[in-house]
Parts: sequence; structure tokens; C-alpha cells
Amino acid sequence: MKKIKVFFGGLLLSGFFWANIANAVCPVCIVAVGAGLGFSRWLGVDDVVSSIWIGALLAAISIWTIIWLNKKGWGFKFQKIVIPAVYYLLTLVALYYFDIAGHPLNKIFGIDKIIFGSVAGTAFFLASVQLHNFLKIKNNEKSFFPYQKIAIPVVVLILTSLIFYFLLKWRII
Repeated sequence: MKKIKVFFGGLLLSGFFWANIANAVCPVCIVAVGAGLGFSRWLGVDDVVSSIWIGALLAAISIWTIIWLNKKGWGFKFQKIVIPAVYYLLTLVALYYFDIAGHPLNKIFGIDKIIFGSVAGTAFFLASVQLHNFLKIKNNEKSFFPYQKIAIPVVVLILTSLIFYFLLKWRII
């Protein structure tokens, strides 16, 4: 079983080395993150760590949808509130319905691990997008390095996942 986990973990990480040009929140990226979430659950990754990626995915989909609606001329007044709320509600209701979330013993700081991780993932993803925008402004509207728009959020999410992983493994939280 351990060999299978190592194989799929290596397969998941190999995507970073063979990735082609992509937009920060393109459909392929969203499908890849969704598949990664399924693998992480299968590999036995803690729900807090997996949910960091759920939160980032929901934030990315929300941003992507808002941009798409605006390009089509279909934007509306409270879209920045309504669209994320719909995505989060649909996701969390589905997770509760299928008994993935809501278990009374699956909590951290008294909050369901999936909700806690999703909120943390959303916050860190949005902060990483702001960091990219800040760095770009400081460099005369140019990125400091190729694929900065993609690299910064991915690196921030990986670091956040690792920090939570080790905090949970060492039973600090």
C-alpha cells in the first residue's frame, strides 16, 4: 500500500515538471486540483491539508466565473458575494450530504476540519494573488519571473499545506 501511495504522490508532483503554459485559473488547472483532492483523500492526507486546496479551488473558480461573466457582459451588482457563496454552499452541502464533512470527532479548534481548511486555503490563495499583484506593481506592471502568476499561489499553498501537515503530525494543533 505504501508503494502505491508513493507512486501516486510522485505522479501528482511530476505534473509540476511537465506543466505547459496555463492561465492561473484555467479549466485544466481546476480539473487538476480537483483530481489532486481525490488522490489526497485516497492517500490518507488529513482533511485540513486537503481542504486548504478545496478553499483555494473554490476561490479560483469564483474569480474565474466573475471574470467570465464580466467578459460576456453578464455581470451583476453583488456578484462578488453571490458567486462565491453559491460555490461554497454547493460544495459544503455536498460534503455534508455524503458524510465527508460534519463528523463530530473530525474537528480542529472546535471547527470542522474541512471548513477550517477551506477558509484557510481561501485566505492564503487570495493573499498570494495579492502578493503577485503587489510584486507586479513594484516592477512596472511586469512579473519578476516567468509564470509568477501561477508560481506564487502554488508555492504559498504548498508551504501552507506543509506547515499544517507538520503541525498536525507533531500534534501541535
